[in-house]
Amino acid sequence: MKPKVVHHDAIVAQLPAGHRFPMHKYLRLAEVLVEEGVVGPEGFVRPGEAPAEWLALVHDRAYVDAVLGLAVPRERQREIGFPVEATVMRRSRLSVGATVVAARIALEEGIACTTAGGSHHARKAGGAGFCVFNDVAVAARLLVSDGSVGQVLVIDCDVHQGDGTAEIFSGDDSVFTFSIHAERNYPALKVPGDLDVGLPDGTGDEAYLEALAEILPQLLDRVAPDIVFYNAGVDPHREDRLGRLSLTDEGLAERDRRVVGLVRERDIPLAGVIGGGYSTDLDALARRHAGLHRAAALG
Repeated sequence: MKPKVVHHDAIVAQLPAGHRFPMHKYLRLAEVLVEEGVVGPEGFVRPGEAPAEWLALVHDRAYVDAVLGLAVPRERQREIGFPVEATVMRRSRLSVGATVVAARIALEEGIACTTAGGSHHARKAGGAGFCVFNDVAVAARLLVSDGSVGQVLVIDCDVHQGDGTAEIFSGDDSVFTFSIHAERNYPALKVPGDLDVGLPDGTGDEAYLEALAEILPQLLDRVAPDIVFYNAGVDPHREDRLGRLSLTDEGLAERDRRVVGLVRERDIPLAGVIGGGYSTDLDALARRHAGLHRAAALG
């Protein structure tokens, strides 16, 4: 049986013309997964919108209410990077809902992925860096709070440090945050997580994969998580507009195979989210993101 993929077409919001965020990559990714047969004949699992009570597990309730009421202050919208209007609000709730659904499926079936997620810059007080709500943080805390799991590991391979996730779980021993990223990239001020690996500009496939090989096996053994959330951002690619690393398509695909393989050979449930990717070539970008789902199908 093919691993389940969680997707909703409304994950694509309306943005101003010419906006640099490649919003339509999510629909193209879904198309690629169908074209390649990664998604089985049963199709996608459709998520619902995350309720305010879930969102308030990690975000200030005043901020949650502001987003849901379409009343986010202008300065906060500037930090987020796009206007928080109705389609953005719904997309953000669906993205959280999708990650929660994927996590619950992973606990039952071993692995599941979404076609979105990885909004790791959203902090307790509010969103930033194209992130409105921190989907992985919400899902992790929800699973811990309802007793589904006792220990969570976040493996964040986006090119940007997962500062929001690190801030939310600072002092919370139930969630271990690991981020491997470009040290000189956004955010300028990093929030220390449980384990951060900042790589120099231009790091390529070999050095990147060696770093993961040195860290991940020991990390998995030491943390012994009940579930892993894997942020498989493809912005470490050498052609990404917002990255500073130099991975190739082959390097990213190998990264996904290794992360998924290492987690699944230990029989640890894995929920995968796609994270960042900012190429102007939507087809190439979607096919890079699909590496996560291909790896899941092998794992």
